[in-house]
Amino acid sequence: MIRFIISKLLYLVPTFIGITIIAFGFVRVLPGDPVLLMAGERGISAERHAELAAQLGFDRPIWMQYFEFLGRLLQGDLGNSLVTKKPVMTEFLALFPATVELGLVAIILATAIGVPVGVIAAIKRGSWFDQVSMTAALVGFSMPIFWWGLLLIILFSGMLQWTPVSGRISLMFYFPQVTGFMLIDSLLSGQKGAFWSALQHLILPSVVLATIPLAVIARQTRSAMLEVMGEDYVRTARAKGMPPSRVVGVHALRNAMIPVITTIGLQIGVLMAGAILTETIFSWPGIGKWMIDSISRRDYPVVQSGLLLIAALVMLVNLLVDLTYGLINPRIRHK
Repeated sequence: MIRFIISKLLYLVPTFIGITIIAFGFVRVLPGDPVLLMAGERGISAERHAELAAQLGFDRPIWMQYFEFLGRLLQGDLGNSLVTKKPVMTEFLALFPATVELGLVAIILATAIGVPVGVIAAIKRGSWFDQVSMTAALVGFSMPIFWWGLLLIILFSGMLQWTPVSGRISLMFYFPQVTGFMLIDSLLSGQKGAFWSALQHLILPSVVLATIPLAVIARQTRSAMLEVMGEDYVRTARAKGMPPSRVVGVHALRNAMIPVITTIGLQIGVLMAGAILTETIFSWPGIGKWMIDSISRRDYPVVQSGLLLIAALVMLVNLLVDLTYGLINPRIRHK
């Protein structure tokens, strides 16, 4: 197990270096001058522009800027925002709980619905439930997030007025955020109606963000279950007269969950990408909206460091997914 973990970590090193190059180069190929954007509509003289560019290090060759960025990164310094002047890590940690809360609710919702739907569709292969559920999964996977989000806002927030349009909680409530997770903090506040308000604000964004992972998980679960149901050990279990619930739940589902767990882990990256659009549509104050705002302002340190932090999170989740294989199936052991 230790050797496996070390080998995985060694594989992550070149991957992370490649991500630093992509993150560093991404913001610099975008049109726009960050110095002029910082100056705003007032504009600045050529001399002042050159002075600010020198202070920010933009007058140096690109390769030199990259190695300076890499050197600061190795020292744990992600830099300061060009707009707010605050450390990037400080802003990231302040907004990260909002994205984690939204992503956790979305992946729990997608897994809790997707796995049972996939199992039932596999057991009832060819039935109306199988056809309807897989068609709905295909539609959900193909549906653009921004269109789906706006459609739900029009229906549930505009016409039915069941849910709020944006934000994390009503402006009527104010309390110190202890954990950064609004559902937990609203409960700790003791204010009547705060938790319900936070939950109402979370419903639509989490549903929109969970749509694509739910469709992928449902289809993958069905495919894995169909493959496992034809194995010899499943047929042997049936021949021994075991109850269908035990055959499906113990012998089939446990082995089918290995590719499903992989799929769920891969959906973390999809969630981070989807969070950018979802948080923008619902004005959710998380990492996704923070990144979009920073890109529009050409805030180089925020964009490149934010991409690195998100990539590190995705790589960590994928590593944890690999380590869970042995827990799902005892026959698999990493040595």
